[in-house]
Amino acid sequence: MQCRNRVLRRHAGHVDTIVWHDQPPRPLRSPILVAAFEGLFDVGGAATGAIEALRLHDPVSLGSIDPDPFFDFSERRPESRITESGRRVIDWPENRVDCLLLPNQDRDLVLMQGVEPHLMWRTFANAIVNVVDHLDVAMVITLGAMIAEVPHTRPPTITGSTADAELAEVLRLGQPTYEGPTGVIGVVLERLESAGVPAVSLRAGVPHYVSGSPNPKASRALLERFERVTGLPTRWSSLDDEAQAWEQRVNSAMVGDADITGYVGRLEQRFDARTAESLPNADDLAAEFQRFLRQHGDD
Repeated sequence: MQCRNRVLRRHAGHVDTIVWHDQPPRPLRSPILVAAFEGLFDVGGAATGAIEALRLHDPVSLGSIDPDPFFDFSERRPESRITESGRRVIDWPENRVDCLLLPNQDRDLVLMQGVEPHLMWRTFANAIVNVVDHLDVAMVITLGAMIAEVPHTRPPTITGSTADAELAEVLRLGQPTYEGPTGVIGVVLERLESAGVPAVSLRAGVPHYVSGSPNPKASRALLERFERVTGLPTRWSSLDDEAQAWEQRVNSAMVGDADITGYVGRLEQRFDARTAESLPNADDLAAEFQRFLRQHGDD
C-alpha cells in the first residue's frame, strides 16, 4: 500500500543506515509504526516505557539503525559485558525495529524504540522514512512525554496532534502549535510530513515534581489513548499494578511534607476545575481512523 503523495528522496552517495537482519514471518497488513526515543521528549521514560510494554507481547526483531554515524560515544558510552562463555560483548546505543503481529486485526504494528541521537538528525529522520518505505507502513504514531503542572493522583493528560488537517478532524486532534527548541521527534515528524506519510504525535503530561523516575502510569495512559485512536489492542491494563504501585510510592514519599502535600492539593483542585475533554466513543473513533486509512490506501 502506498500512502498519498509519498516522496522518497535518495541523495547521491546515500549509505543505508538500516541494518536488516530478518524479515517479518508473513507480509505485514497495512502496518502502523509506533515510535519513541529516550531523550528530550521522554520524561520519566513514559514513551519508551510504553513501547517496552508492547514489546512484552512477542515481537519479531527485524533490524536496527547503525549507531556509528549518530552518536558521540564520549557522551553516551557503549557498555562492555562478559557473557557466560567468557566472551566480551559491547552493547551500543540502540534504535531497534521490531514488528508485532496482531491476530484477528486488519493491521499489524511496527515498533521503533531507541535513543535520541547526538548527530546527523536529518539523516536519522531519513532512515526512519526508509523503514516506512521498506515495510510499507501506512501511518506513523510517535509517543512522547513532557513535564506538566499536573498531579500524580489524577489520570495523565494526553495531547494529540497532526499536521494533516483531514486526519486531525477525523481523530479530533489539534494541529501542531509548538515553536521552539525541539527533539529528534520534531525533525522526524517534519520529514514524514514532507514525504506525505500520515503522522500523529501523542504526548503525556508528567508531574514535574516526580519527573526523574520511571512513570508507568503515564506509559499506561499513552497506550490507552493509542488503543482508543487506532482500535488496535495494546493490553494497557497490564500496567495497572505498576501504575498503582508507583502512585503509592509517591504518596508515601510525600508523607510529612506539608509544602508538597499542599502543592499537590492545589494542582488537584485546578485539574478538577478544568472542563473535562469530551472524548468521542472509542469504537466510533477507531472506525473513523480505519476508514481514513482505507480511503487513502490506494492513492
